Amino acid sequence: MTTNASRKVRYAVVGLGWIAQATALPGFKNIRENSEITALVSDDLEKLETLSKQYRIQNTYCCDEYDECLNSGEIDAVYIALPNHLHKEYTVRAAEAGIHVLCEKPMAVTAPVLVNASDPSGKS
Repeated sequence: MTTNASRKVRYAVVGLGWIAQATALPGFKNIRENSEITALVSDDLEKLETLSKQYRIQNTYCCDEYDECLNSGEIDAVYIALPNHLHKEYTVRAAEAGIHVLCEKPMAVTAPVLVNASDPSGKS
C-alpha cells in the first residue's frame, strides 16, 4: 500500500472545514503508529497557514494544485473532507492517480463511476 520506508499511510487532508478541524486532524494525532498527515489541500490560504503550523505539516496545496499533490510522491491516500458536491470530482481524480481514498460522505452518486475510475481497464 505505501511506498515509504516508515510503512505508515501518508494522507493529504483535502478541505479544511469543520469536519476536518473537529475530527480528522485531531484524530490523526492519535493514530501515529500507522498513519500520518503529510499534506493539506484547501483554497482557504489562512486555514492552510494556521493548520499547517498547528499540526507541523510542511506540504500545503491550494485546490488548483490538487493534481500536483496527488503526483508528488508525498502521499499514499487522501482524506476528502470537502462539501458533498465536490466529493465525486476529487475522489475520482485521486483514484485515477492511483491514490487511496477515504471520503467523509458518499464518493459519488453511483458505484460504476468509482469502479471505472479505480479500474480504468474495465476488468473489475
